[in-house]
Amino acid sequence: MTADASAQDDAVEMRNALLRLRRATGLPVAFGGLLEAGRQMRISELSGTATHALRSLVVTSGNGLGGKTVVLARPCVVTDYSASRQISHEYDAPVAVEGLRSVLAVPVVVRHSVRGVLYGALRTALPLGGRMLDEAVEAARDVERALVVREEARSLAAGGGAGAGGEFVAEGGAGGGREQVREAHAALRALAPKIADPQLRAELLDACALLTADSVPSDRVRLAPREVDVLACVAAGATNAVAAERLGVTPETVKAYLRSAMRKLRARTRGEAVVAARRAGWLP
Repeated sequence: MTADASAQDDAVEMRNALLRLRRATGLPVAFGGLLEAGRQMRISELSGTATHALRSLVVTSGNGLGGKTVVLARPCVVTDYSASRQISHEYDAPVAVEGLRSVLAVPVVVRHSVRGVLYGALRTALPLGGRMLDEAVEAARDVERALVVREEARSLAAGGGAGAGGEFVAEGGAGGGREQVREAHAALRALAPKIADPQLRAELLDACALLTADSVPSDRVRLAPREVDVLACVAAGATNAVAAERLGVTPETVKAYLRSAMRKLRARTRGEAVVAARRAGWLP
């Protein structure tokens, strides 16, 4: 994926998250952006704004409400932006031009690092309740998941390769590389059902397919997508409880899918099921 294409995908994810934030909270204005060069964030996406005062505004870490959110890596709220003593006021002018008063900001956090901020705002000075904040956090989670998926896919594309005879080789030896592939496959399979965007979900599953490109699933064994998801987690060493957490289902559901897969694969144990699934071309 080119840098331009990646930036376009990021912009789409931000726009979708802002629309979700507005629908879920009822806030009339939402805006946000991703960090650039580590300490600065450029507000790139606007939804419901009446002016262009906030467009391309550069927010420095620590400054204003968004900069405070970046530093603390947690949501922050002010009831009256221009009068708040909880934040610095470098950006009062564009905020005033847009007429914003009550503002919330939630961080987009990927692997313990703040990557961006989503804002929601009112043009009146009213308290923003806990439900609104919860919904804004969920909108940020959508962006986080999309960023993780794309980074995993880029990492696989950049780090994967084929040696002589088509065997995957990575730093640390062929065996270590194979285990990395299996762990990546399990992680991507677990992420796929959580992606709301059907195109992005399809791209993710295509990336999964690249990891099993050296084998074709057997026509004699037909596994359901969720059965493959569970087996991928098991192959990576996950317990039923851990697999359930990764896949967003209950441990009982994991057991049911695993039993079904074992029956189709004619396996008596979890280990036999994983081996049979690999031989049948369903797992790397």
